[in-house]
Amino acid sequence: MASNYESNSSSATSVESLLDELPKHKLFDICDIYQWEGFWYESRILEAALVFKSQFIARDDDFILASTVKTGTTWLKALCLSILHGNPDDKNKEEEILKKGSPHMHVPTIESMIFEENRYAIIEGMPSPRLIHTHLPYNFLSDSVKNSKCKIVYITRNPKDTFISWWYFMNSILRPNEEPFPLEKAFDCFSKGVYIHGPFFDHVLRYWNASLEMPERILFLTYEELKIDPTGQVKKLASFLGKSVDEVEVDDILWKCSFERLKNLEVNKNGYVPYNGLLNASFYRKGVIEDSRNYLTPDMEENLSRLCREKFQGSGLDLYLRR
Repeated sequence: MASNYESNSSSATSVESLLDELPKHKLFDICDIYQWEGFWYESRILEAALVFKSQFIARDDDFILASTVKTGTTWLKALCLSILHGNPDDKNKEEEILKKGSPHMHVPTIESMIFEENRYAIIEGMPSPRLIHTHLPYNFLSDSVKNSKCKIVYITRNPKDTFISWWYFMNSILRPNEEPFPLEKAFDCFSKGVYIHGPFFDHVLRYWNASLEMPERILFLTYEELKIDPTGQVKKLASFLGKSVDEVEVDDILWKCSFERLKNLEVNKNGYVPYNGLLNASFYRKGVIEDSRNYLTPDMEENLSRLCREKFQGSGLDLYLRR
């Protein structure tokens, strides 16, 4: 049977013609990004997003993990994999799912899958319940996702730590053999929202508001809460995923998904993510909170604090005060 995502030259041509009309920015002086409906994308991500929005068919038992960049995506993928597929009494420890491939291999990011012909068919062929991920903003989810009974888990992080993690990550993939892109220039891009999947605040706020409207379908988590209260947050996550876990199981999940263990698993120390070509090791740096204090100037700190107050005013969300 033909895939729902059959690509064709007319799709690529339409995106190419669209790009000529969109605001454009050269991120890190290397990568062209384009603004569409308030958010910024690489050309191929925009093409994938348009296909996803118009053609993706959700199943009622799907679990869709969502996040903006560098907010705890890898950890969330690992936790969900362990909750849904883990077993602390498994005698064959070599069969543990996290040892058989990186979290990004097991939980594909859908806009990466649509980049190349036939990759998106993998998602259609996944057995239920599917566990998939997206960095796309809430307004870019397909009507099928919004109108189905599938569940969404969204994770975010304090914008100050998000920025530093993003800066390191982008330097590693865009400028691996060059001097890092100046922190001050990168901060200007981040604070203005001019980066892939930005602006940060709008991305977070749209999922936050949706979670308030549909708490039975959208779970909103923060990286800081997972670090401060891992047991309570994992229990909440497991319950949302339809799993009951006891204290022993929670301890096992947290050990399996601890930063140091994940970072030192052979599958994460070596090789590439099959769907985007990024080094598995590039997704593991420090895994701590408040690291941004070692990099940001007082003016930068105040700038992001002010943006938090302005953007989240009246929403009930205050990521800054979580620090």
